[in-house]
Amino acid sequence: MSEESSNNAYWKANLRLIIGSLVIWALVSFGFGILLRPALSGIAVGGSDLGFWFAQQGSILVFLGLIFFYAWRMNKLDAEHGVGEE
Repeated sequence: MSEESSNNAYWKANLRLIIGSLVIWALVSFGFGILLRPALSGIAVGGSDLGFWFAQQGSILVFLGLIFFYAWRMNKLDAEHGVGEE
């Protein structure tokens, strides 16, 4: 495999990971916290409804989880393409 095609494959995988993470984050923070809040209002979590929980704490926790997932996955991707830290 040539270096240019390897670079293209690396960046394609990187962009796919970034876009996937952003879609999940938008779905959780905007979708569950704002758009689907009325539908989630009947489910109680920690003394309040699930939509409120997602808007206040859930989106932050998902964002932190995505940061750790992204770092873990990028380390694997770097190792696969030979650009990892030594």
